[in-house]
Amino acid sequence: MVKARRGNSGLGCLLTIVLVGAIGYFGLHIGTKYWNFYQYQDRMRQEARFAAHRSDQLIARRLREYADSLKLPEAARKVTVRRRPGTIHIWAEYYDIIEFPGFVREVHFHPEVVATF
Repeated sequence: MVKARRGNSGLGCLLTIVLVGAIGYFGLHIGTKYWNFYQYQDRMRQEARFAAHRSDQLIARRLREYADSLKLPEAARKVTVRRRPGTIHIWAEYYDIIEFPGFVREVHFHPEVVATF
């Protein structure tokens, strides 16, 4: 005699796949924003490393161009460079929008580097 199967396993598998896909999709969207922040801050570190050989205007221009290439918000292009004898302080401040189904969140980013040379 053959017993009939319940059929619940196919629906459970589909639900799991949809849930994992949704988490992956939104995780990638959030991760991209933070990855761009870390790349921007790393470029600031690189510019600070070579600050002894570059002017403040050149550093700010290079960082503005890099922020543009990352497609960061306009406020990220407002780079401030302060130099004291043997020290440089580079920073910017911007908000980026992360959209979820049903709500939007605005995240504050403040990449900043202080280095000595």
